[in-house]
Amino acid sequence: MAFGSHSQEGNKVEADGLVGDKCNQNLWVYTADCMPIFFADKRTRNVAALHCGRKGLEKKIIKNLVTIFDNLESSRDDLLVAIGPAISKKNYLVDKRTLKEFYRKAENKKITFNLIRAEKNPCFNDLNHLKEQNLNQLDLKRFAYRQLLNENIPNTNIEISNLCTYELKNQFNSWRRNKTISRQWSFICS
Repeated sequence: MAFGSHSQEGNKVEADGLVGDKCNQNLWVYTADCMPIFFADKRTRNVAALHCGRKGLEKKIIKNLVTIFDNLESSRDDLLVAIGPAISKKNYLVDKRTLKEFYRKAENKKITFNLIRAEKNPCFNDLNHLKEQNLNQLDLKRFAYRQLLNENIPNTNIEISNLCTYELKNQFNSWRRNKTISRQWSFICS
């Protein structure tokens, strides 16, 4: 995590999150299939931008950012959050080991794998190709939403885009779709 003033005057900052520490800052994130997540405190007018994917959720990047907002004297009721376009659950397929590790790290719990296998879920009966490849669906947006709720952000203060970067090939770049190095830029202004 870095503060916006560290990236002033054309200096690039390598971080998965930027927090506005001055007025009138534009915070930009560069994503493909990961989620751009934006925070704004409607009272203090502080803002933040996250680049968040599976690893960010595992490392609790959302919790870490909310802690920074706590230090800036923000109230959870004043935080507004927007999760931008990212890969959808049906297009984000991971192997059994990756999925188990994600649950262990992102939720701090052990799970019985049979409960989360995609082919066991009646909603996914038509996904026989998942059985053959031993792949499972992972819903990053849902887990980001759950982590936000765990930080006591009111659900009425959270907006989630339903746009999928993988499916909408004329609108978004996607590493998982075609291994492109192109990305989307998203931003928030304070």
